[in-house]
Amino acid sequence: MGGTALFFYLFSTVMIGAAFMVISSRNPVHSVLFLILAFFNAAGLFVLLGAEFLAMILVVVYVGAVAVLFLFVVMMLDVDFAELEKGFWQYLPVGGTLVLVVLIEVALSVGAWSIGPISIANVATPMPPGMTNTMALGRVLYTQYFYLFQAAGFILLTAMIGAIVLTLRHKVGVKRQNVAMQNARTPAEAVEVRKVASRQGI
Repeated sequence: MGGTALFFYLFSTVMIGAAFMVISSRNPVHSVLFLILAFFNAAGLFVLLGAEFLAMILVVVYVGAVAVLFLFVVMMLDVDFAELEKGFWQYLPVGGTLVLVVLIEVALSVGAWSIGPISIANVATPMPPGMTNTMALGRVLYTQYFYLFQAAGFILLTAMIGAIVLTLRHKVGVKRQNVAMQNARTPAEAVEVRKVASRQGI
C-alpha cells in the first residue's frame, strides 16, 4: 500500500467517524467540534486529489467561519433540547429508512471502487505547464463563468437581505435610531440656550 492510499484511508476513516459523531452526540457543542474535525479531514482528501484551493476554502470558510459561528450560536442560545427530543420516536421510522438507504448506497460505492496512485492520476485534470490548480480555477471562474458567478453572488445577497428582514423584529419600548428625524432637526430644536448668572446653577 502506497503512502497516498494510506493517507486516503486514514482521512476517510476519521471523517466518517467524525460525521457519525456529529449526528449521534447529545451535546450540540461536541457535535460542532466533530463537524470541524470532519471538515479538516475532507480538506486532506482534497489535497490528495490535487485540489489545494478547495481544501483551503473548506478550512478557511467552513471551519473558520461557519462552524465557529454555529458553535457560538449554539452556546449563546438557550435551546430546550428536552423539548426537541420529544418528537424523536415519531420520526424514527422515516429516519431509519433513510439511514438504511444511505448505508446501502455507501456500501455499494465502497465495494465497487478502490483508491490507488493510478486512480488519482486519472482523476487529476490536465493543466498547462506552469499553472497551478488555483490559477486554472480562477481563470475559468472569472472568464467563462463570470456572469454565472456574479448571478450567484446576487442571489446570495438577496437571500441575506431576506433573512435579515424576516428576523428583524421591532419591540415595543426599545429605543431605535430614526435617521430621517435626526437629519430634519433644526438648531432651535436641538440646542436650548439659557443665561445663567455668575456663581448660580440652573
